[in-house]
Amino acid sequence: MLEIRQVTRRFGQNTAVRDVELEIEQGQMVGVIGRSGAGKSTLLRMINRLIDPSEGSITFHGKEVSALRGAELRRWQRDCAMIFQQFNLVPRLDVLTNVLLGRLNHRSTVLNLMNMFTREERIRAIAALERLDIAQTALQRAGTLSGGQQQRVAIARALMQEPKVILADEPIASLDPLNAKVVMDSLADINAREGITVITNLHTLDTARAYCNRIVGMAKGAVVFDGPPEALTSEAVRTIYGGEEGAELSEAITSTSINVPAPQPARKSTGQAQPALAAV
Repeated sequence: MLEIRQVTRRFGQNTAVRDVELEIEQGQMVGVIGRSGAGKSTLLRMINRLIDPSEGSITFHGKEVSALRGAELRRWQRDCAMIFQQFNLVPRLDVLTNVLLGRLNHRSTVLNLMNMFTREERIRAIAALERLDIAQTALQRAGTLSGGQQQRVAIARALMQEPKVILADEPIASLDPLNAKVVMDSLADINAREGITVITNLHTLDTARAYCNRIVGMAKGAVVFDGPPEALTSEAVRTIYGGEEGAELSEAITSTSINVPAPQPARKSTGQAQPALAAV
């Protein structure tokens, strides 16, 4: 059980996260949705302890991770893997080495300084890449890969940590729809097969509905919705994303659908410009 109790984070006079209360059971796949600036990334960074809460506490299986320091904090950051929107790989290193870096918090400082990995670790890294269908890139420099491939490398690196929780901070925000699907399928597969808790920040309602069994909606730093996808009504969507009461809010504005609209019958020219098709 991951418990977040009255967590607030301030940056000067700005309150990025406000009095958040959540209990997340082991094995859930949770989508955190909301507009940019709603506090989603700040919340995940506090869970991972990249930043500290200004108030409140975060506990995991009864241990207060928001109070950890030194070696205990490093162990928590090993158990709570973080996947970033911008991948955070080392571009000049090959893919295999990037994945092996996920083992650093499992090893001694001496071995890390010598950059020595065991045969078993290398086999495990190749297996992670094979699982994500990118083993053929193992010896390429990470910087030569496409964005979708780099995100899969980042997921493989997270698997090497043997985490209990995976936090994914906007993992598909910079990807095209097809690569976004591959990445979300991979996270869902890890959640289902290993029972690893996955908490992912998403801008898009369709993705959250399709992949997550629980959705947390944030607005202005506060949790304004917490429930299953089927409870995410139009009124709840309006509360999360804004909009006037009673006004229609099309979910298409947050869509990552890869469905291409059916071609329309040809029409005779009227001499007027026709509107361009919306980008998919």
